[in-house]
Amino acid sequence: MGLVMGTFSLQSKQVSYHKDKADDDLEMTIVCHRPEGLDQLEAQTNFSKRELQVLYRGFKNECPSGVVNEETFKQIYSQFFPHGDASTYAHYLFNAFDTGNTGSIKFEDFVTALSILLRGSVTEKLQWTFNLYDINRDGYINKEEMTDIVRAIYDMMGKYTYPVLKTDAPKQHVDAFFQKMDKNRDGVVTLDEFILSCQEDENIMRSLQLFENVI
Repeated sequence: MGLVMGTFSLQSKQVSYHKDKADDDLEMTIVCHRPEGLDQLEAQTNFSKRELQVLYRGFKNECPSGVVNEETFKQIYSQFFPHGDASTYAHYLFNAFDTGNTGSIKFEDFVTALSILLRGSVTEKLQWTFNLYDINRDGYINKEEMTDIVRAIYDMMGKYTYPVLKTDAPKQHVDAFFQKMDKNRDGVVTLDEFILSCQEDENIMRSLQLFENVI
């Protein structure tokens, strides 16, 4: 889950908190896309209004137009993984953020996903992760989809992180995990199977708790 945190270089510690509401409202009007009102986003997410203001300023700093397309998203995301190739994983992550299939990510899309990943329930976090792995969005994860995601993660982390891995390491990783998840051996993993398997894995459950209070 920590991979998502670096996406937009929020720089929350460097944000000044002495702007008044008029300044905030002005900021919300000068970009090409105006997000939903803070009150509405506060109701829809697990962030306070002040947290949303900090997040918005960080988002606007990276995306002055108020939206980010896939190419820009890849460029931003790749900065955090200089020793690997993050382009493929960033593509999958972009699609998970772009829930409306619009080809761009608005602030609302970004903050809604971040709210789930940082402050959502275990089930909400796992459902979001399932949707990331469900590349073709048919409601199931097959072995090919899981292999594509895992291979993209290995590529992103780079040879400096995994210097002695064999080329078939992602496949071996997926074979073992897919066998564990595919409870009824029908060749696909359903959302229920995915959630149950993750809840049974202590390492996964610990990773879900790491970034709950980072903002």
